Amino acid sequence: MAMKSAATSAIRAFSSSTNPARGLHASPDSKKIVGVFYKANEYASMNPNFVGCVENALGIREWLESNGHQYIVTSDKEGPDCELEKHLPDLHVLITTPFHPAYVTAERIKKAKNLKLLLTAGIGSDHIDLKAAADAGLTVAEVTGSNVVSVAEDELMRILILVRNFLPGYHQVINGDWNVAAVSHRAYDLEGKTVGTVGAGRIGRLLLQRLKPFNCNLLYHDRVKMDPELESQTGAKFEEDLDAMLSKCDIIVINTPLTEKTKGMFDKERIAKLKKGVLIVNNARGAIMDAQAVADACSSGHIAGYSGDVWYPQPAPKDHPWRYMPNQAMTPHISGTTIDAQLRYAAGVKDMLDRYFKGEDFPQQNYIVKDGELASQYR
Repeated sequence: MAMKSAATSAIRAFSSSTNPARGLHASPDSKKIVGVFYKANEYASMNPNFVGCVENALGIREWLESNGHQYIVTSDKEGPDCELEKHLPDLHVLITTPFHPAYVTAERIKKAKNLKLLLTAGIGSDHIDLKAAADAGLTVAEVTGSNVVSVAEDELMRILILVRNFLPGYHQVINGDWNVAAVSHRAYDLEGKTVGTVGAGRIGRLLLQRLKPFNCNLLYHDRVKMDPELESQTGAKFEEDLDAMLSKCDIIVINTPLTEKTKGMFDKERIAKLKKGVLIVNNARGAIMDAQAVADACSSGHIAGYSGDVWYPQPAPKDHPWRYMPNQAMTPHISGTTIDAQLRYAAGVKDMLDRYFKGEDFPQQNYIVKDGELASQYR
């Protein structure tokens, strides 16, 4: 009951904020809105707050249709004959999600003659060609802050899973085995280890705050330094030189957006410079890593453990090398789509649609592309 109350409070907080009208305007006539989400199948009815799936459609269908708008929801997003392609020519708003991303390419943007607004249900809009969107005069926005707690908690969990060599012991239990030595020969305490985050935005800062009680040596690399008070509170030390920081780390956490600059950032050469036996957690974006280089380093033991929930592409193909590499604790893209997060980003999407219909601005921090300009983190 307390969990439900907290989630309800969060939804109200996202829905009640206001901002003066300026910029993006919608005419009062009916709009065609298309949402692309993952299918939940039999799980859709198991939780009334499970709104992030196709079946429950962010919980906004009744509201949209009662206001005269058309709302199409699908999970079919790939290939020339997919459901999304059929609706591109006449849709006005496209809602996508990082967890089942509809890749909005320049080609798709050209086909979408009526498209005005691209909304991300969650955070991270790199599945959209942002330059093409800016050139076309589109607005791109996401629900900033909606799942930062969810992702930061998940990162902490993955750090502990890798440090304590948890999965081999779990698999022993399932397989009817019992071999303490097979787990404990490479299980460690988190205390005293050097942990570095590549990126110290909202998620990176939350992770550093959660790591402080573990008495780690905390480092961070970012475009800008944190506020001195927060830096003092977390005890984290700023490292201007990325490679200098990485070479010190026992554990590396990726918390940077995917941009042209960060795509393939962790290639074979950079990985070779890391400490032998390093642990890596990546809940940011799969394409920041050279997939084969990571798999090779896990096989050789240079990377002692790799965990994350982000892949490229998504869903990950059955032959993706990360599925089969040793010492991995990978999952589908789940960290930011907890039930609590779904309620927050569903409320945020509804709030922005309402503002769009009224001709009002969105909260400034939600804009990724506005008036032809990209948000600073994507430049």
